[in-house]
Amino acid sequence: MSSVDELKAEIKKLSARAMNMKMNLHDLSEELPVNWTNIMSIAHETHDAYAALEAARKKLKELEAA
Repeated sequence: MSSVDELKAEIKKLSARAMNMKMNLHDLSEELPVNWTNIMSIAHETHDAYAALEAARKKLKELEAA
């Protein structure tokens, strides 16, 4: 498997994780004020998931352009 194919598979996993975190954040917002103490941790995890996804997509573009 080429590195491009491996990266595409990784992007698929990262995208699923990011969407899952997005839903967790959404669910938390609907339950407020219950569990308000979890806002920062879930927001941070969501931020990290999307940052990793964006970085992987950028790397894929660079690999495909080369």
